[in-house]
Formats: sequence, C-alpha cells, structure tokens
Amino acid sequence: MDRRVIFPNKLLPYLLVAPQLAVTLIFFFWPAGQAVHMSLLSQDAFGQSVTFVGLDNFKEVLSDPDYIKTLWRTLIFSGAVAVCALAPALLFAVMAERVVRGATFYRTVLVLPYAIAPAIAGVLWLFMFSPSIGILAYGLKKLGVDWNPRLDGGDAMLLVIMAAAWKQISYNFLFFLAGLQSIPKALLEAASIDGAGEWHKFRTIVFPLLSPTTFFLLVVNIVYAFFDTFGIIDAVTSGGPAKATEVLVYKVYYDGVHALNLGSSSAQSVILMAIVILLTAIQFKYVERKVHY
Repeated sequence: MDRRVIFPNKLLPYLLVAPQLAVTLIFFFWPAGQAVHMSLLSQDAFGQSVTFVGLDNFKEVLSDPDYIKTLWRTLIFSGAVAVCALAPALLFAVMAERVVRGATFYRTVLVLPYAIAPAIAGVLWLFMFSPSIGILAYGLKKLGVDWNPRLDGGDAMLLVIMAAAWKQISYNFLFFLAGLQSIPKALLEAASIDGAGEWHKFRTIVFPLLSPTTFFLLVVNIVYAFFDTFGIIDAVTSGGPAKATEVLVYKVYYDGVHALNLGSSSAQSVILMAIVILLTAIQFKYVERKVHY
C-alpha cells in the first residue's frame, strides 16, 4: 500500500520549503550568477571602466602556465587531504567502537577538532612546526631533519596537508562511527563462529557495508579540500613560499583582492566550480559502482 503525506492546505508545503529556498537562492545561486556575469567583463581596479569581453578572461586563464601548475597542485593537495583525513578517521572509529569503559570521553575528544575554526587550526599547526619555537620542529631538528615551511615549498605543502586533514578527521570519524554502529552484530558473530579473524571480518564484512558512508565522505572531503581549506592556507603560508601552497581557491582570492584583476578572478571561480562539479560527477559515475547499499 502506497502511503503518502497529504497536506490539507496546498500552500503549506511551499511555505515550509520557502526559507531553505531563500537561503539557497541568496547565498548560492545569486553569488554564482554574479561570478558568471563578472567573468565576462573586464574592469579597472576602481570599477570606473567596465567592458564586455566575452570569453577572453577564460582564454587568458587557461593559457596561463602558472594557472595550470596551480591546477595540478590543487589536485594533488585535495587527493592527499582526502586520503589523510579518511584513513585515520576510519581507524579511530573502529578503535572507539571497541572501547567499553570511557567510550563517551574518547569520542568527545576525537570530535573536538571539528569545532575549531580552520584559521585557528592552521595557526596551531604553524606553532607546533615553527622552526624557531615549534616543539615538533625542535624534535625534527634533533633527528637531523632540516624543517622550515617558511623557506621550503615541500615542507609548507606537507604542513597545510596535515593541518587540513587533521581538521576534517573528526567529521569523518562521526560518520564512520555511525556506520559501524548500524552494522548488524549477528553478521560479525556468525563470521566469528566460522573462524574468521578480525582483519578478515573487516575486509569482507565491515568495509563493504561501510562503502556508502565511505563514498559520501570521499565526495565531501574532495569538496572540502577544494574550498574550505582557504582559511588554513591563508593563516599558515599565505600561498607561499614562492606559491608552493597556492591552490585554486587561494589564487581566486589573491588575484581578485590583491591583484585587483576581478575579471580573471571571476573566471577562475567559475572554472573552479566547474571542476568540482565534474569531479563529483565522475565519482558518482565510476566510484559509486563499487558501493554496496
């Protein structure tokens, strides 16, 4: 029997969704439309002269070798952040699920980093790895590692990857823990009776049943790495040294706010949005095939 919710007042459903639609239109579609409009224009730094240039801004951006380098750097950065945020979160969720005493305390501690603002998280990692006062940088120096994210581009990129991944681990942990708790215990008990070890149960039962959660988090983490890591990069390296940590979202900001090239910055934001949509579509088309619902 097909059960459907029927509202006696035909206007009520529209009133219920109106606030969310208003928020979406004002804060998502309207800025996106403005970015598309500005990407077709060329204007001076003071906005006194505005000229319609069509797709010239896009041609200029896509023919710029520095932008292509930034694109590849962003892809590597986002992939590294997603992997470094998903793997520890899954491990912590599996370990926390087994804790009997003090489970609430451990779970609360693991969730706390998610409440920290990205810029604050970046500053915390910057202090720990600062060549002059950082305790972890001091330990690396004792081990013979010359660590200096202010001068070395590789060290700077590694630092922002660790800071961005650490910030996202708590979010992933919550979803993995919820997914683990939804797995029927009877399946695991039956596997134990058949003589399956812990690793075999995880590989053949737990992880396949977590595939919907893992796929969802993969999409979310890729989007997070493309957009929400701006605060960390700005606070830790400001895109340096020598643009070694300048990703697409930071280049959009720098070209628009500092270089005052609004047309190019708007074109870059449109391209960035298209790239994220394309990557998400690819994940749904190919990665979702391995998901077991």
